Amino acid sequence: MGEADAAIAACADIEGLFVDLPSTVRGTTLLGCMPHPPLRRALDALAKGAGNPGGALHRRSIDATLYSVDHNGVVNRMIGSHLRASVTEVRPSVLAADLVDVDLDSAISEPMPSSARPIWNLWHAGGPTEPNLWAGYGRELRHLWSGAALAHHRAEAPDKPADSTYQLDGCHVTDIEGFYCAIGEAINGPGGYFGWNGDALHDCVTGGWGAEWPFRLTWHHAEVAHSHLTAKFDQILQWLAEDQIEVELR
Repeated sequence: MGEADAAIAACADIEGLFVDLPSTVRGTTLLGCMPHPPLRRALDALAKGAGNPGGALHRRSIDATLYSVDHNGVVNRMIGSHLRASVTEVRPSVLAADLVDVDLDSAISEPMPSSARPIWNLWHAGGPTEPNLWAGYGRELRHLWSGAALAHHRAEAPDKPADSTYQLDGCHVTDIEGFYCAIGEAINGPGGYFGWNGDALHDCVTGGWGAEWPFRLTWHHAEVAHSHLTAKFDQILQWLAEDQIEVELR
């Protein structure tokens, strides 16, 4: 978790990040938490108020963006998840004696459905090692798959050379979300990202996201998308043509 570019805590898990939607969760719990100075100050303020019976309860607000950390310790942003809250309780953690569990009085701004947890767990364990692991998901989770892929994209990796040809496996492209999953893997391998909406696709095509422009795309099993996406399929081809991407349909 980070606040103004400073980490406020490292946590093993967060209750309230993955919830059944629509959510009625009103608070958040940081589990297995190692507080850093910003959160430590909030905990000290709470302890000060608790040690002053009859006095005002001191609560210090924290304002943080949530980040995931993979098994190698690499920090990745958790897309869209933000937390502004005050500490209400702290106690020894159920996970380890030298850690604490921290209750906060507000819910995460944009929690994810409980069904998305396996996607993030997959990346936490090292990321997808084979293509099409997203294929069994519906549209919402395919979109969230692309969000996880974006969060874990390595911006420092160089683009592959211009005039390369990429192979898009279209077997499971039954919706627009599936197309973004598939093109992400065509360009950047299993779990790869290359846009998750039209504007993002255009941004990726211009370079810096794995493929140097111009490039060619061989779309295998294109009939799957053609039959399921209908007009949207033609729109995708138009987007690519406008960016001067040569597409071969197979």
